[in-house]
Amino acid sequence: MTDFKYEVDADGVAIITWDAVGKSMNVLTREAFGLVEGYIDQALADDAVKGIVITSAKKDFAGGMDLNTLATIREEAGDEPAKALFDFTMNGHRVLRKLERAGMEPKTNKGGKPVACAINGTCAGIGTEIALACHHRVMTDNPKSKIGLPEILVGIFPGGGGTIRYSRMVGAMAASPVLLEGKMLDPAKAKGAKLVDDVSADPVAAARDWVLNATNADIIKPWDAKGYKMPGGAPYNPAGFPTFVGASAMVNGKTQGAFPAAKALLSAIYEGALVDFDTALKIEARWFTNVLMNPSSSAMIRSLFLNKQALEKGAVRPQGIEDQSVKKLGVLGAGMMGAGIALVSAQAGIEVVLIDRDQEAADKGKAYTASYLDKGMKRGKVTADKKEAMLSLITATPDLAALEGCDLIIEAVFEDPAVKAEMTKKVEAVIPEDCIFASNTSTLPITDLAQASSRREQFIGIHFFSPVEKMLLVEIIKGKETRDRAVAKALDYVRQIRKTPIVVNDARFFYANRCIIPYINEGLRMITEGVSPALIDNAARQLGFPVGPIQLNDETSIDLGAKIARATKAAMGNAYPASPADDLIFWLEEEGRLGRKANAGFFDYDEKGKRVGYWNGLAEKYPLAEDQPDLTEVQERLMFAQVLEAVRALEENVLMDIREGDVGAVLAWGFAPWSGGPLSWLDIIGTPYAAERCDQLAATYGDRFACPQLLRDMAAKGQSFYGRFDPEAKAA
Repeated sequence: MTDFKYEVDADGVAIITWDAVGKSMNVLTREAFGLVEGYIDQALADDAVKGIVITSAKKDFAGGMDLNTLATIREEAGDEPAKALFDFTMNGHRVLRKLERAGMEPKTNKGGKPVACAINGTCAGIGTEIALACHHRVMTDNPKSKIGLPEILVGIFPGGGGTIRYSRMVGAMAASPVLLEGKMLDPAKAKGAKLVDDVSADPVAAARDWVLNATNADIIKPWDAKGYKMPGGAPYNPAGFPTFVGASAMVNGKTQGAFPAAKALLSAIYEGALVDFDTALKIEARWFTNVLMNPSSSAMIRSLFLNKQALEKGAVRPQGIEDQSVKKLGVLGAGMMGAGIALVSAQAGIEVVLIDRDQEAADKGKAYTASYLDKGMKRGKVTADKKEAMLSLITATPDLAALEGCDLIIEAVFEDPAVKAEMTKKVEAVIPEDCIFASNTSTLPITDLAQASSRREQFIGIHFFSPVEKMLLVEIIKGKETRDRAVAKALDYVRQIRKTPIVVNDARFFYANRCIIPYINEGLRMITEGVSPALIDNAARQLGFPVGPIQLNDETSIDLGAKIARATKAAMGNAYPASPADDLIFWLEEEGRLGRKANAGFFDYDEKGKRVGYWNGLAEKYPLAEDQPDLTEVQERLMFAQVLEAVRALEENVLMDIREGDVGAVLAWGFAPWSGGPLSWLDIIGTPYAAERCDQLAATYGDRFACPQLLRDMAAKGQSFYGRFDPEAKAA
């Protein structure tokens, strides 16, 4: 249920206050559209009302559309979901257009009532689109509040008039950071970008004052006035033509054509700029419907919004375990990972003890936080007081006795089982009996590492990705003897540091690295076959991956790949699958080409560390084949190398929840975000086709592409992964 409070004050200003009952933030539903239209009609019909102020009863203004509403509309529409979505969108346009016109006479633009929006906190999505339809927008001066149109980040674009209104307000080029990048702006920057007109400590009072003093000219939108011209020029204007050509090139350069919403958004702006405003809204609605009907949109919304949010709220947290929030954290190892863990924990207000072999090494780890905060101070994001407070939370020391009283330990020492075992035993002699012990290992099985512990039920894996402060995902690994309290502790800690968790069962490489390594190795195999490295990396980028497998290997370091290969071979013995990729890695290691960190790897680098091209030595050792494979063939090899591991992880119960498989893949290594993740991608292409393609790839390239039995069984029954395994569907 959504509530709107309506009251008219002594000065004749109608205050419409939005309050979504039972929600922490206002979200728009079908019911809300009807309610707000009723209050608009009431205010416009009341001669005693001089104007309208729209605000919120909550600490923030609005969080956008309830995306479940869109799913419900599709489900209820039967055979005509596109028509239902289009009609819903056009009804929203009608309501906001009524608000915007505010009773004005169509021909003269006279007789309207001023409408202001008092934005008292963060405002996003449809909330911002409602604000843009108002005649004046006043935002709180609280710098923590943000406003924007971030829909592009979840696979759609602003379809409630925001695309057309904002691009017509500021021009296509100026609108791009807000529309195409989804940037959320603080009050000062929002005013500069014309998302808001004013900033005030009391936005309601300022909005009322504006309403009472507004003239007729103040409430006519530029596009409703005679002689309107789009800032920067329309598409076939001499000034605007290069803008739209450049915008098209920029969008395709950034997205590589892999994200349907970006192309649709730009098309809506371009086509809308050629017609009148009301026709432009219809064009926006058509493109919005087009995107909503694309399976990519549904997959992105499900993974990057609904599933991500569910995991962050504890969807997989063990039941019946009391709050396990961390009060004092011990971090063992002050290297890059340990220093990053200390930083994000101190940011969350957690007391941290940072341990290393000597004081100098420990201090160096703490200095990482100081350096990070100094950069924040230069950008005006951090105050001197905040820096001092955060640094005071971190105690850097070689003294293990300082760990007394810790309720969580995260070990981030060298990736050597013997070193980790020794540290585990030493630390357990100091910490409390109920303290949870976690290892940040990226590849070593947690069950094996737990053998050094006398409290194996309290031993767990907490795998961070590098750099810790930037990466959004944390992978939690349950060993065979790990119990629920340890899982709850890890999940509650990840919630404290505001990252997204996935929980998996123990297996070599866990989940993320299990899928990443085949992605890299398939790219390396292709080099040994004579496939152009540029074709391999660009094929991946055109799938939406942030970097291709060759570049990724250079970024993560080639000697790390060699160490992982040797360790895996030692552990698996004769069962280890020999690969030409290993030969390539070992050869580069021998040549001293260790990747970006050494300014020499698959790429050559200049003196500033900038890539200048693929190393010519690759082509000398592995000459390019005269006939290069099709782009699609390269892409499918890269995709299936990863998704088949995701299926096997699900089949072997390493993955216990498909939501974690998809969210984890997108956040950990940027798996084709437009697809929603590996399991969503298989649903998009269909399990029957996937199984058939596996057989073809296996026949051509080897057993690593063999179809998992789970996938083959599902293909035979025509099942989808979300149809069979979706926890939300099972709960319903």
